[in-house]
Amino acid sequence: MKFEDLLLETGGFGRFQILILLILCLPRINLPMHFLLHNFLAATPSHHCAIPHQEEFVNLTTEEILLISIPREPDGTFRSCEMFSQPQFHLLLNSSLQPYNDSVTQDCQHGWVYDHSQFTSTISTEWDLVCEQRGLNQATATFFFIGVTMGAVVFGYLSDRFGRKSILMLSLVCSVIFGMLSACSVSYSMLAVTRTLTGVALSGVSLIILPLGMEWVDIEHRTFSGVLTSIFWSVGNMLLALTAYLVREWHWLLVAVTGPCLLSIVCLWWVPESARWLIANGKVKQAHKHLLRCARMNGRKDFTISPEALRGMTTEKNPGESFSYISLFRTPVLRKISLCSGTVWFGVAFSYYGMSMSLTGFGLNMYFSQFVFGIIEIPAKILMYVLVNRIGRRHSQAWSLILTGLCIGANIIIPTPFTSLRSVIAVMAKGSSEAAFTTVYLYTSELYPTVLRQNGMGYTSFMARLGGSLAPLVFLLDDVWRSLPQVTYCGVAVFCGSVAFLLPETLNAHLPEGIQDIEKTQVKGPLQTSAPEGLQLQSLLK
Repeated sequence: MKFEDLLLETGGFGRFQILILLILCLPRINLPMHFLLHNFLAATPSHHCAIPHQEEFVNLTTEEILLISIPREPDGTFRSCEMFSQPQFHLLLNSSLQPYNDSVTQDCQHGWVYDHSQFTSTISTEWDLVCEQRGLNQATATFFFIGVTMGAVVFGYLSDRFGRKSILMLSLVCSVIFGMLSACSVSYSMLAVTRTLTGVALSGVSLIILPLGMEWVDIEHRTFSGVLTSIFWSVGNMLLALTAYLVREWHWLLVAVTGPCLLSIVCLWWVPESARWLIANGKVKQAHKHLLRCARMNGRKDFTISPEALRGMTTEKNPGESFSYISLFRTPVLRKISLCSGTVWFGVAFSYYGMSMSLTGFGLNMYFSQFVFGIIEIPAKILMYVLVNRIGRRHSQAWSLILTGLCIGANIIIPTPFTSLRSVIAVMAKGSSEAAFTTVYLYTSELYPTVLRQNGMGYTSFMARLGGSLAPLVFLLDDVWRSLPQVTYCGVAVFCGSVAFLLPETLNAHLPEGIQDIEKTQVKGPLQTSAPEGLQLQSLLK
């Protein structure tokens, strides 16, 4: 008897499974609140050089002092990073006579003055991470995603070695500890280290929640379960906007987004360990206890099975254990798939986080932008799961990513005064990027053979996190050309989307079992009603 058959006898998908999924959705909501926190944690308000007091300024108003002390941009706003080396008193007579000689200007010498109308404080205002130091500001997001990358390796191994639930609890506890330490940071170095460690811990949460939930769900309901869990990521996006709107001080904002992990820890005590993992590791008594509990809650009180019968459900040795990541590049067709899928994953994550971390310039309030960007993901997820079965995986993947790039490119051309049009295009870009992220998990899981599927997913996930780490740093290119970051996001999205056309179509195709199935011409088969076990709808693992 297979475990799927055993699950059906316990009720398949009943109250027990629904409760597990709802509990696991609590930490799922919390993930985007940290993954996209950089938008508000490191926001840079309007600022200008601080001007030391001088006796000549006694009879001048604040506006007049700024006029003679700080040069203006062509649009009339004061420059953020420069000041006059000497007060330009002649500007009091005619403010349009701005000096064109750069020798009369210098970098800020006495710090900066910030506009606190929108933010009480951010890490930018706390440690003056502006002008020459703005690279450190963007680097905080990169540090976080480096932690996420490291955590994927650490917690992926630990969850297979010591169990899903125990390591998930460890991840949540570590998330609380490092999240609170981040809120108590007294220096930029401390914040960088604690945010990196928070990324490590939260990576365990993102990696374990989906398998733990899916391993208790029968095949028929895995798609529904994946969609449900995926939607809660979008709910977290919207809650981040509300939380950031209510909490404008960065220390307390970190506390506010970390605190819900405590609720998840409390609720998680009810969730049982994966019976699949327990049986595979010889812990049949615990598995027997959880299965009986599942059957009772699902109304199958007549369900009985002995521990000896569970002990007989030995798991065959996974042939994938004899393969490595190098195996992904040894044969021609598999090498092409690996190179192309890795490129697509990089482009998907790069464009998604590029869009998610750029909330200004579209004519919308940044809090409202965050909320709209979250809510647009829900119909995008539902639409893509319809399209992948209608027009195929390859075209869905390619065109969703290309459309993301084209929308980003369109907003480069559309003049800034057309705020409504720019906002609509930005929402379309965000929805398309989410659609691309949603599709790529399902598509990739069908591209790789069973013996290499986990290795393939691990490799492509690494490429995605690499894209997520680099995305925040691209904003620094605006020093070269104001539109260069958007051009970069646009170009990468269109290029990587085009690469998806080089991948084989998997709609209505048999899932490959071995490398030989990949190397020969794929044979059309019955429509796949579900993705491979444990991999369905992993679009939550952003």
